[in-house]
Amino acid sequence: MYTKQVNHPDQAGAEAAGLAWLAEAVPEVVATVVGTTSHSISTQRVREAQPTAKAARAFGARLRRVHDAGAPAFGSPPAGWEGKNYIGRVEQDCSPGDDWGIFYARQRVRSFSRATPLPKSTESAVEEACELIEITEWDVSPARIHGDLWAGNVIFSGSSAVMIDPAAHGGHPHTDLGMLALFGAPFVEEIFAGYGFSEYETLPVHQLHPLAVHALTHGPGYYRALERAAKETIELLG
Repeated sequence: MYTKQVNHPDQAGAEAAGLAWLAEAVPEVVATVVGTTSHSISTQRVREAQPTAKAARAFGARLRRVHDAGAPAFGSPPAGWEGKNYIGRVEQDCSPGDDWGIFYARQRVRSFSRATPLPKSTESAVEEACELIEITEWDVSPARIHGDLWAGNVIFSGSSAVMIDPAAHGGHPHTDLGMLALFGAPFVEEIFAGYGFSEYETLPVHQLHPLAVHALTHGPGYYRALERAAKETIELLG
């Protein structure tokens, strides 16, 4: 069993609800919750294995099934959860809506970028990117996403991999893929192949959220990457 300490009871509750919600779709790809307390969450310990191309491809296929299970709306929290929502230890909004661009720009990018003392050039680029995201017509239905799918939250085990520590909500399915690419998941191209993903040019759009979060929580080391992703988004959507 693995036990993680948290600062606020809602962190444990939101994580447990997120894991349960994702597991409704594909139980074998999500860590199993053993129990929670007011300041901890315990999950079944995952037996780690060396990452392989075959396991990565299998994980990609299973992740697609999780996404395809859908969500009631963009920004919807895990089913049955009414408390606060988090990414890592940082609170983030989950107010459901029917327009992904508006949800993503306002609740996932600006809410973090505007709380960060960014350089003027970075701030301007992020604002312009968000404006374009809001006015673009996105042909996508709400997916059931992990929401914090960096490499450290994917544990290879046996013939596939298991997800831990979600910030689960209704979102764009490619947002999980953007984070996998951003933080260097092992055999990420095989994950994409198993998923059936090839729209690499859109990834900077979906990397704005994690980069904005890291700019807030980790500081100037992420400012340049955030500005670059914003400019690539402007080039794509402008």
